[in-house]
Amino acid sequence: MRTSRYIPSSFGVKQCRFIRGKPFFCVRCASSGTASRAGTVTPLPDEAAERPAKSPFHFETGYALFAKRPSRPFPPPFLSLPSGSFSDPLSTHNRSRDRRPSVNGEMIRGVTNGDDAVLAEENFIGANDGVGAWATRPKGHAALWSRLILHFWALEAERDVSVTSSTSNTSEPDPVGYLQRAYEQTLTATSSPNEWLGTTTACAALLHHTIDQSPPEPKLYVTNLGDSQILVLRPRDQDIVYKTKEQWHWFDCPRQLGTNSPDTPKKNAVMDKIDVEEDDVVLAMSDGVVDNLWEHEVVQNVVDSIRKWEAGEGRGTPEERKGGAGGGMLFVAEELVKAARVIAEDPFAESPFMERAVDEGLAMEGGKVNHLPS
Repeated sequence: MRTSRYIPSSFGVKQCRFIRGKPFFCVRCASSGTASRAGTVTPLPDEAAERPAKSPFHFETGYALFAKRPSRPFPPPFLSLPSGSFSDPLSTHNRSRDRRPSVNGEMIRGVTNGDDAVLAEENFIGANDGVGAWATRPKGHAALWSRLILHFWALEAERDVSVTSSTSNTSEPDPVGYLQRAYEQTLTATSSPNEWLGTTTACAALLHHTIDQSPPEPKLYVTNLGDSQILVLRPRDQDIVYKTKEQWHWFDCPRQLGTNSPDTPKKNAVMDKIDVEEDDVVLAMSDGVVDNLWEHEVVQNVVDSIRKWEAGEGRGTPEERKGGAGGGMLFVAEELVKAARVIAEDPFAESPFMERAVDEGLAMEGGKVNHLPS
């Protein structure tokens, strides 16, 4: 299996604003199939949701999703199939009632969107873009690969004392090391007798703080492998603070982790440390957004959405709306997905993907239809 991608790929964005203070809890909402889905944080096991945070900073998150086709169900043993017979032992029926996928006895973190996976926690966000072409192969399951890598990646970050301890700790996080271990654990989980094939790009942002500085300042650790993107915006200046650089083997074939791919986190992942400020907006996006919206359109859409939120638009009536507070990141994410979807479904629109295809000598017009996670 070569590592090239299926051209209709996936949209992804996860919007996060970060603030000082205590951890927060937000209600999430979701629906099945190819309908739009949105929420503030992705599901967590009860014990993880109740764990107090020690960092002085955290994200205020929001995500919105739209899949061009339904996600394939996860296969056993990652998801227990409903019991199909009254003759089955009663002791097995309880296992089929929990519809949350699991691995190694733990609920799999994040949310699946088509072949993609997104995750939004209080100090870690990510968007993995699974390669849809695996759906045509026996034992192909890119959605499983993208979700498992993101799940294990988040767990590795949680287990590192440099991430979970107080500001007195002087050691730094190692996001590339976390991703390498996540990749190795995914290889093990998808090997015989539970063999499943797939590849995925990977990008994530870990919100931490400066070391040996009082008071501590926020520091963002961004890791990328492939053509997904982390974009850091400063809305008050309508400016881009940072963006990741795409990694390609050739046009429309990015670096990716998984079956038959030569890429590994240790060899190919790039990690940058960025100084950020309160009220900066961090976007974790798959190529579905960046293939349909130019950077200046993304910036303008985010700034306009924050202004609309501050003016009272959007669901809910929070007292504090300045800078997108009080649930505004969910509104911003939804607006960005809408804008990307308009271009993706317009066969005559000009788009960044069309421009790159023409530069490669390919006949291409319109947007690029994709899954939309934002």
